[in-house]
Amino acid sequence: MTEDNRQFRLSHRTELLGGDEERRPLKNAWPEVVGLTAEDAEKRIKEDKSEAHVQVVPPNHFVTADYIDGRVRIFIDLSGRVLKTPVIG
Repeated sequence: MTEDNRQFRLSHRTELLGGDEERRPLKNAWPEVVGLTAEDAEKRIKEDKSEAHVQVVPPNHFVTADYIDGRVRIFIDLSGRVLKTPVIG
């Protein structure tokens, strides 16, 4: 499975909200924000997952390899645009 396919599957899962007819997307990835500014990307992510802890990561900055549920890292380029798909973890 390619990384793009994995990201699509992760970003299009659903969660049950109380009844079989009540489903909403369970967002774990936001491929649609690639190319946006960090601020716009954060707004879009917060619309889907308001409780997300968003971290903006500038170019060439060190990040830990740990997984934290609820954290979303936004990797940006020198112009402040999102470089790759932000994911939970």
